[in-house]
Formats: sequence, structure tokens, C-alpha cells
Amino acid sequence: MMKIQNKIQSLLNITAIIDNAKCFQWVRELRWPDGVHCPHCSSDMIVKNGRDVTQSERQQYYCKKCSRYFDDLTGTIFEGHHRPLQIWILCLYFMGLNLSNQQIAQELDVHVDDVHRMARQFRDGVITLKPEVGLKGNVECDEVYVVAGHKGHPDAVKKKGRKGRRNRLKGAHGRGTLAKEKPPIFGMIQRGGEVVIQMLENVKQQTIFPLIQATIAPGTMVYTDEYDIYNRLQEWGYEHKTVCHSKGEYARDEDGDGFHEVHVNTMEGFWSLLRSWLRPHRGISQEALPAYLGFFEFVHNAKKRGKRLLESLLRLFLTDQSGIH
Repeated sequence: MMKIQNKIQSLLNITAIIDNAKCFQWVRELRWPDGVHCPHCSSDMIVKNGRDVTQSERQQYYCKKCSRYFDDLTGTIFEGHHRPLQIWILCLYFMGLNLSNQQIAQELDVHVDDVHRMARQFRDGVITLKPEVGLKGNVECDEVYVVAGHKGHPDAVKKKGRKGRRNRLKGAHGRGTLAKEKPPIFGMIQRGGEVVIQMLENVKQQTIFPLIQATIAPGTMVYTDEYDIYNRLQEWGYEHKTVCHSKGEYARDEDGDGFHEVHVNTMEGFWSLLRSWLRPHRGISQEALPAYLGFFEFVHNAKKRGKRLLESLLRLFLTDQSGIH
């Protein structure tokens, strides 16, 4: 009985973000927890200046220091759109639940093209705003290959000199590249910590070195499989241990303490989560894939779900968004 009540309560909680007035109140609380500040000059010498004509819940302000006007959404990703704020926030909430654009459109009763534009702006915003991640301690590196072509980009198809496909894209056998429409995704994960993933043109030493150098602290112990692209890790300033999958080895105890510390199982477990996350979004193109990866990276590192994840996403977006409008 208690479980049923908890489920009902979790469903009822969604009403807190359906009402447009509550959405604006939530935005104000998250954006200005210590009082309203001017997005132009950061001054707190602010006075209220009425309400928006089309949205009465949207408070307007005047800054006495720089003599400029602004409102609750000025300088954020939510500024300058005709859709109500509650539609945007619900769209973001459903994205956090990993609904497809088609499913979100049905839930919100809006056209799927509108959802596509909102979701694309959110994903691009996450790429722009998510904090840089640094890894240390015990880190695993691995790569996975995802089938992705040029859906919705006929010019890209023509450049490759082939006809448009009718059947599901299969991808070439073996290790993938962008040219084979099987782009590699390179991943680095700190055991018990965060992850960094990025789509690459190919998987070569000169391709992965800048990513490793920018992400993993020097001297870190790095665990990989036996793929020869990792052979220069010690030369690059890292400790390095490998597990040999081709010989049927998936974990090894080197110090005799009974704990098999040499493995890349953490990274491989993450790949399973990523595949599950991508599955509802069928037919992701190479052009769109990095944004989906960046969004999932943020979701995974936030270690939150539901409304708590939505709050983390909103905190990320309630900053100056002038560069991604």
C-alpha cells in the first residue's frame, strides 16, 4: 500500500511544474536565491516594473544602476519564445526521463517539430554550459561504436557519392569511423566518479591523446583493454595496466588481495547504459549524436533523476544564454 501511495505522490508532484505561475516562481527561486540581480551589470539595486503583457506571471524589473529593463527570463535559454514557460520546463523534464521527441509531443499536445526544436536547443545548451570534468585516481578508458548516418542531411549523402538508403543503416563490420557511418565514441570514467564521452572521427593515438591530456590528471592509473592505441599512455605520463579480452580475461588480481582491480568493467557497464539511453531515439544522425552524448553525460554525472534532475538542468540553464539562442 505504501509503495502505491509513493507512486501516486510522485505522479502528483508533476502538477507543481504544470502551472505557469509556479514555473515562474521556481525560476526566480533558482535563478536568484539571494534576491534579484541585474543580468546586465549584476547590481542588486532592482525595483519591480509591472508584468509582461502576454504573460501576467512574468515579472519585469528595472535596474537603478545601469538603467536597463529585464524580466525573469532575460538572458536565459527560455527568453524570446512564444511557447509558455511550463511547456519548456515540461519538455526538459520529459527529456530527463528519456522520452523521445515523438513521445514528448504527444504528452504536451504540441507538434513534434516544435519539440524537436526545443530539445535541440536544450541539448546544444548542455554542451555549451556543462562544467568541464577532470578525472583522477583510478580511471578506465574504452571505446564503443554506434551506427549513425546522415539522416535529414541529403547534401552530406551526395558528398559521399552514394544513393540515399531505404533500409535501416547497418554500418560496416569491424572498428568504425565516421566515414563508415559507425562513429566511435571514446569514454573515460573515474571509478566512483564522473564520466567524459566524445564522438570521434576515428580512434587513433593522435585522436585520443588531446582528450586524455585535457581530462585525466598526470600520474593517474589508467586501465584499458589491449587495444594498441593505449600503448603510449606511460610515455604520456600515466600509470597503465591492461586486461586482455582477446584471451578471455576480463578482470585480474595483481596484488593478491582477492580484489580484481585490473578491468574496464565500469566503462563497459556505462556503455550498456548509453545504449539503453539512445534506444528510444531511433535514427540519430552523426550531426546530432554529439548533443545526445553531451546531454547523457550531464545526466549521468548529475546522479539524479526526476524532479531533482530537472532542478539541476534548470540551474544550468538559468544563466546567460546569449551565445546559444
